[in-house]
Amino acid sequence: MSERGPEIIVLADAEALADAAARRLVEFLHQAVAERGWCTVALSGGSTPRALYQRLARPPARDEIDWSRVHLFWGDERAVPSDHPESNYRMAREAMLDHLPIPPGNVHRILTELDPEEAAAQYEAELRHVFGVHPGEIPEFDLILLGIGADGHTASLFPHTAALAVRDRLVVANAVPQLGTTRITLTVPVLQAARWVLVLATGLDKAEAVARAIESPENIDETPAQLLRHARGRVTWMLDRAAASRLASAG
Repeated sequence: MSERGPEIIVLADAEALADAAARRLVEFLHQAVAERGWCTVALSGGSTPRALYQRLARPPARDEIDWSRVHLFWGDERAVPSDHPESNYRMAREAMLDHLPIPPGNVHRILTELDPEEAAAQYEAELRHVFGVHPGEIPEFDLILLGIGADGHTASLFPHTAALAVRDRLVVANAVPQLGTTRITLTVPVLQAARWVLVLATGLDKAEAVARAIESPENIDETPAQLLRHARGRVTWMLDRAAASRLASAG
């Protein structure tokens, strides 16, 4: 478990959160590229990261990053075509990728045109190839962006789903009975291995889940976002006042 615990940053509203997150990301990407020559980021879906992506896609942020040295991945994806309105890839492409000078080869989307099981296997193979890790080894992302659902899920690790117990895969197709669908997601060990995990959450509907994830007794099956308590790297929660309103530590 992380010795220092999470960093919790509370901003006035969603706009202030997106501004602050963009500034932090620019600084972090600069540092990662300077130290290692390249940077790996797993993106998240949802409305909160969309605002962040839009800021990264326009000056000054867009012009302060050497995008040729940044490789983008996805933490999870819906089993829909890449041009579907619910696709996490499509959202990131429209909000950010179409406006960035990033080489197409640096964008590693999940191949959702395949069967979910095959897409998960292909994405795991892609991760192993890009990161140069062998079976039994876990890739170490520089940054994984995450959100949290009102039910406590993060990535597509939903409460009481089989993927929560997987430790020998990097990517799995996770059946989510409560949604009547299957999602493709990075697994717990991958999320816990990142150098930095940044969780973005806005809105009163997230407040109870945020409080459970950070402060309640641990029960990862009930609140999967609690898995971040055992992250090896730094964990930062960036919240607006509404999402932080149930936290005793932010009171």
